[in-house]
Amino acid sequence: MDELALRGGPEAAQALDVPDWPRCPDGARENVLDALESESWCRVYDDAQWVDRFEERFADYHDADHAIAVANGTVALEVALRMLDVQPGDEVLVPPYTFIATASAVTSLGAVPRFVDVDPDTYNVDPDAVADAVTDRTVGMVGVHVAGYPMDFDALLPVLDDHDLFLVEDAAHAQGTEWRGEKVGTIGDVGTFSFQESKSLPGGEGGIVVTDDDVLAERGELLHNIGRQDGSVYRHYELASNARMTEFQGALLCAQLDELPAENETRRRNERALREEIADVDGISAKPEDDRITARGYCLFDLTYDPDAFDGLPRDRFIEALNAEGVPAGTGYAIPLYRQPAFSRATVEALVPADADVPAYRSLHLPGVEEVCATTVTMPHEVLLASEVGVRSVGDAVRKIRRCAPELG
Repeated sequence: MDELALRGGPEAAQALDVPDWPRCPDGARENVLDALESESWCRVYDDAQWVDRFEERFADYHDADHAIAVANGTVALEVALRMLDVQPGDEVLVPPYTFIATASAVTSLGAVPRFVDVDPDTYNVDPDAVADAVTDRTVGMVGVHVAGYPMDFDALLPVLDDHDLFLVEDAAHAQGTEWRGEKVGTIGDVGTFSFQESKSLPGGEGGIVVTDDDVLAERGELLHNIGRQDGSVYRHYELASNARMTEFQGALLCAQLDELPAENETRRRNERALREEIADVDGISAKPEDDRITARGYCLFDLTYDPDAFDGLPRDRFIEALNAEGVPAGTGYAIPLYRQPAFSRATVEALVPADADVPAYRSLHLPGVEEVCATTVTMPHEVLLASEVGVRSVGDAVRKIRRCAPELG
C-alpha cells in the first residue's frame, strides 16, 4: 500500500535529479575575469566590449535588428514604454497574471494600467477581452508570454491593429520562444527580456530591449544612457536615466547564451515526457499543445489542478504533498495584480495626472485570472533539465498523491 512521504513513506520522485540553478557554465569565469582585468567595467569606455558583444549575439539569437542591454527586466519595460512615447495620463492595457513590473513600469511614467483578463487555458491575455478594455485614452498594451508560452498573435494582433495600439512583448520568461518560426520579441513593436537569476538565461540581474524599428532603437539607445549619443560624455539630448548593463553582466551572459539553445532542447524534450506521464491523470493538466509554437523558452512549467478529481484535496495541501515526494512546486502568482496592496486607486492616483481615469482596482473581478490564480501549480524550469527518468517520476508522485488524497483531505 502507498505511504505518502508526508506520513513517513519513501519519496515517489527520488529519481528527480534537479540541477542547482543558476549554473556556472564553461567560459563564465574566463569571461568575467577578462572583464575584471580589462579595467573597463562600464560600457561607455572605449575598451569595453562585453555588453556590445552580448547585444550582438542576443539580437542574432532572437532574430532582432537591434538589442539594447540594460540593468534589469523592470528597467527594460520602462525604457520600452518611453521609446513608444507613453505620456502621463495615457492608459496601457496589461494582464493581471504576471510579475508586478509589467504594470508598475506603466505607473513609473505617470500612465494608468488597465487590467485585461487572461485565458485560463494559456494564462496569457485573452484577445477577446482586449477590445472591451480599450478607452479613448488607451495607447497600447504590454502583453506577457507567461512561463515562456507565447501569446496568441494570430488573434491578438488584428485587435491591436484595429485600435491602432502598440504592443510591448514582456518576454521575461521567453528566451528562445518562437511563434510560427519567428522568435518572440520583435513580433510586436518592442520586446523586453529579463536575465534575473531565476530565468533560463541568468546574469544575476540584467535585461534587454529588442526591436526591428530603426527609429525606436535610436531612441532606446538615447534613453538607456542618460540622453547621450555619438559617444558624448557631457552632452545630453534628452532627460533620461542610466539603465546601462555592466561589463560583468555582459561577460557572464555571453557564456550563459552559449548554453541556452541546448538547454531549451532538453527542457522541451522533458516537457513532452512529463506531458505523457500526466496525460491519464484526471485533475491535472498542462497548457495546450499548439503547432504554431515552433520553439519554447521556459521560466516555469505550469499545471492546472482540479481538487474535485483529488477527493477535494486543497491545492496548497497537494503542493505540500508534492514537495514532500521530492518535486519542487509552488502556486505561482497567487493573486491578481489588481489585488496587490500597491494597486489601490489612491496609490495610482498619486502617480498620475489629476484628470486621469484610474480604475477602482479593488472592485475588479476578472474570472479568467482568478481561476488561474486559484488552480495553478508551478515548477521551476530547472526541473525540466533533470534526467528523463527523473522527470517521469513527477508523474509517479502525482498519481501517488491522487490515490492517497482521501487521507490528506
